[in-house]
Amino acid sequence: MSMNQNEKFLPFSRPTISQEAIDEVVACIKSGWITTGPRVKQFEEDLKVYLRAPQVLALMSATAGLHLVLEALNLKSGDEVISTPMTFAATLNTIVLTNGKPVLVDVEPGTYNIDVTKIEKAITKRTRAIMPVHFAGLSVDLDPLYDIAKKHNLRVIEDAAHAIGTEYKDRRIGSFGDIQVFSFHPNKNMTTGEGGCVVTGDEALAAQVALLRFHGMDREAWNRFGKKGNQHYEIIAPGYKYNMMDMQAALGLHQLKQLDGFIKRRTELALRYQKLLANWPQWTLPAPPAYPNLHAWHLYTPLINPEAAGMDRDAFMQGMKERNIGTGFHYRAVHLYPYYRDEFGFKRGDFPNAETISDRIVSLPLFPTMTDADQDRVIAAMADLFGRKG
Repeated sequence: MSMNQNEKFLPFSRPTISQEAIDEVVACIKSGWITTGPRVKQFEEDLKVYLRAPQVLALMSATAGLHLVLEALNLKSGDEVISTPMTFAATLNTIVLTNGKPVLVDVEPGTYNIDVTKIEKAITKRTRAIMPVHFAGLSVDLDPLYDIAKKHNLRVIEDAAHAIGTEYKDRRIGSFGDIQVFSFHPNKNMTTGEGGCVVTGDEALAAQVALLRFHGMDREAWNRFGKKGNQHYEIIAPGYKYNMMDMQAALGLHQLKQLDGFIKRRTELALRYQKLLANWPQWTLPAPPAYPNLHAWHLYTPLINPEAAGMDRDAFMQGMKERNIGTGFHYRAVHLYPYYRDEFGFKRGDFPNAETISDRIVSLPLFPTMTDADQDRVIAAMADLFGRKG
């Protein structure tokens, strides 16, 4: 089959921005109030309703959220946080930036999520928290994880960057548990350009995050320039500049209304991939877990089988690019990066499942405005690349 080189480039991800969202951003700019203000407050309230969450604190990124939560835990040098090697570097970077030592546990082969059955063996007297990642929008097995945390008196910080709209046993991530951190980056299921939020039922922790996200000011500072505002405030801790702007929230207000529809379409496309690729020896497909869940399908990430495919993952990505189709690489196992290897003594062989996934994983195009015809193009390009007949 010859591929049409003149077809428009199909990216692996693209945000879906409605005219209403664009109009809201324009209205925000025209209002003269573009930084943290009434739209951020409204966005936080809407998130609370959607997530069925006790407290929501909007921030400039999910990384900022992880950083502030860990900062609020006041880790001492050498305190350990258990996490997964199959994640973006921010998960571990924030542990290191707050004095912590990342302790990794290998993942399950089919779900790419942390293997909860291996967590307890990794706990020591220095362990302070467990930081699981809901990979690609599939919930980690939380009931046994929280049982372990309770038994050992540990905090749980769910890195839910991929998981807004995800459910575990008919409960929405963010509606239960300890702490969750969500992302609104452009390739996520909903976006505010850049952005994120912290969700928790712990009022003391929420108050600390609220304090640290804006310079350590002791009261809400966003309205101090308004008619009813007060220019006086106290700095009661050295804080950061991690606040979300109203311009970002203007997008988020409308993205949130569309989120369930976005997830529905992502699910249709992901399940269509599962069906269309079911008998391809070139691929090992993502596997569902044993427990009930609602997968938000932030990413569709099969593993290439290099022998059957006749090429490795990087050659596949290059071949798809030549056929005008974008793909993504999420993620290289974090323990294989030079800093983590050199600083903490991690090495190849430490986490075999994560390493196999890291060597073979690829993100295929997946976004709400993608059509079945777009997806057929992806399948046809792969067939061409692999020399498959049909």
